[in-house]
Amino acid sequence: MKEPSDAAERRAVAPVISYPTDTLPQPDLNLYRAARDGAEKIAEVVVPPRDAATFRADAGQFFRITSIEGPQVGDLNLWNAHDLGERFYSGKSRALHGTHLTTGERMWSCFPYLRPMATITADTLAWYGIDQFGGSVHDVIGTRCDPYTGNLLSGTQYHHCCHSNLTRALADRLGMSLAEAEGHVHDVLNVFMCTGFSRDTGQYFMKASPVRPGDYLEFFAETDLLGALSACPGGDCSSEHSSDAAACHPLLVEVFAPREGALAGWQSPPVNGYDRSHGR
Repeated sequence: MKEPSDAAERRAVAPVISYPTDTLPQPDLNLYRAARDGAEKIAEVVVPPRDAATFRADAGQFFRITSIEGPQVGDLNLWNAHDLGERFYSGKSRALHGTHLTTGERMWSCFPYLRPMATITADTLAWYGIDQFGGSVHDVIGTRCDPYTGNLLSGTQYHHCCHSNLTRALADRLGMSLAEAEGHVHDVLNVFMCTGFSRDTGQYFMKASPVRPGDYLEFFAETDLLGALSACPGGDCSSEHSSDAAACHPLLVEVFAPREGALAGWQSPPVNGYDRSHGR
């Protein structure tokens, strides 16, 4: 199609932020950091390469995901520990905070709850920022590697995609069938993954993660959480993410409980106050 005569003028229209966040409730990071000092480690789980594991973090506790042996990315799912219907909503978290999350930003839950599930309190990769390709770390734009897309694009039958790993981990944790558990697996926070959109075609890309052993991402649990983390079969996702070819490494999840009274006055956020009785 031929460009219209006013094409340049149309492209030059300034963008408007869709969701201004001036009135968004802000976390009290000073309180959280004070509570983190002296907190006691109460649990840990090592997530094996090309596999997933679950963990529990109660409201007011902290959980930390750490690279321990080599560059490795992970796919994180979160649910309300008492109601799997309330789960992480990556799309709304992206709309509120941007394509990649870091310290002070939150993982929000789905409708009709729409409240903070977890707040990022520490990020050793915050220095990375946005690179020359438009890439950054900890994205909420990718979904998760899955066997269905692999089959669609290349006819493969690969069973250690993050979707598959998360499904098995949740099924094992709750004694569900795989079919039942799969319906609860959802779009993820891609922990440590370096991604963006190509500037010429707008396609989702990945590149080698800058994560190194000792790097971590730490969260404050805003409500009682059940989490599942997959150590992606792509390793650092420098070339592929759904095969056994990439070098993969374990990830460590640790849970910390603050001292009694360290969160005096803090309350878990209530569910969203929208009155659904007036229509949806």
